[in-house]
Amino acid sequence: MGLRDLVYRLYERRIEASLSPETRPRHIGVIVDGNRRWARAMGMKGVRGGYQKGADKISELLQWSDEAGVEVVTLWLLSTDNLARPKEELDPLLRVIEDLVTNLAKQGRHVKPVGALDLLPDHTARVLKDAKEGTAHQPGMIVNVAVGYGGRREIADAVRSLLQEHASKGASIEEIVEVLDVEHIAEHLYTRGQPDPDLVIRTSGEQRLSGFLLWQSAHSEFYFCEAFWPDFRKVDFLRALRSYAARHRRYGS
Repeated sequence: MGLRDLVYRLYERRIEASLSPETRPRHIGVIVDGNRRWARAMGMKGVRGGYQKGADKISELLQWSDEAGVEVVTLWLLSTDNLARPKEELDPLLRVIEDLVTNLAKQGRHVKPVGALDLLPDHTARVLKDAKEGTAHQPGMIVNVAVGYGGRREIADAVRSLLQEHASKGASIEEIVEVLDVEHIAEHLYTRGQPDPDLVIRTSGEQRLSGFLLWQSAHSEFYFCEAFWPDFRKVDFLRALRSYAARHRRYGS
């Protein structure tokens, strides 16, 4: 271990010691941004190397989250907008995501796909569905993998599902309008039954949500990190937890 690594290890322990279990987030959302830019900065040809490095980092993140007592982690891996990328760029990303999800399932993680699976290629959608079915009863932390995900699409899907449910019971539009409230919509979101994210982390220096968990993040705290996702370190994760713990959360203002 070099001197720099030793200093960072001591710094990590110092931050960890300052964190209280009472202030830990139950649910963390992560926008894993910067894989392509990292690959370019490393002089890599093509994009798969950056995506693979980012996928490898996810295993570390989940280990850190386990150690911190986090109950749910939501990873935004592919947006609905990303599906319009050129085939030579999209296909390698889909293969990396498929391998990642398969490995998470093999590791015994409780994997839950979050997104419009009907927009994905059949093979990718099948891998996600198999992981969900095969790990549905796994104990421990839930890992939401947001693939083919868009916040506006999620809300539209939730409203559509709500209307279909009530219509199947013979309710008229007027009757649905009479009872419709925010809780009814929340019960039809992709993350239904889960706590809303307490903390949302985005890497690569971008300071925007880009539609990530639009409904659920109404009261979330945000932490923006300059590092590209493959360079995200445990000390960055701990800094995010420390920043979250130091905030006085105000709901509704």
